[in-house]
Amino acid sequence: METTGGNPRCGGAAYALLGLLLLTTLTHISALSVTVNDVECIYEYVLYEGDTVSGNFVVVDHDIFWSSDHPGIDFTVTSPAGNIVHTLKGTSGDKFEFKAPRSGMYKFCFHNPYSTPETVSFYIHVGHIPTEHDLAKDEHLDPINVKLAELKEALESVTAEQKYLKARDSRHRHTNESTRRRVIFYTVGEYLLLALVSGLQVVYIRRLFSKSVAYNRV
Repeated sequence: METTGGNPRCGGAAYALLGLLLLTTLTHISALSVTVNDVECIYEYVLYEGDTVSGNFVVVDHDIFWSSDHPGIDFTVTSPAGNIVHTLKGTSGDKFEFKAPRSGMYKFCFHNPYSTPETVSFYIHVGHIPTEHDLAKDEHLDPINVKLAELKEALESVTAEQKYLKARDSRHRHTNESTRRRVIFYTVGEYLLLALVSGLQVVYIRRLFSKSVAYNRV
């Protein structure tokens, strides 16, 4: 029986599929809501040195409960070696991005100087654009996979921006709802106070006239 050799195009397609699966496994996305009482930390593992770590966070209830002298939330990122690689001081929300100096477990910590619990919407993305050494050795597939990785990172950047704007919109919506409730409460209070004052005035005037009539009779 005569056998035929493998088709090079099939091998190229297999390499392309392998490259796409590799890109999928090398990208980590996390989005969560954290309640910060004092210090709250989140851990994320970075697979490769030089990977881009980006994200954002927003203090949801900032506009409602924070006074003008509130010092804000502190945010620090610590590398696996214990060094602080990124920090933000006294903020109600911001974006961040840095290159991982090494692979390993990174610690993202929020510090709330006030005892009042704060709800923080947090989003993090670890992106990796592969080099030629990471991909299958195919002169035609390497540039394609690199471009696919760059396009994926650009899309993730757009997603991160959307999540950041959505969290800020949620905070503004909470502020508007709180303001509306306060206006209704104060308006009802004013009407009740006005009715009470009017009733006291009526009672006072009636008592005043009743005393005048009594004096005239005497």
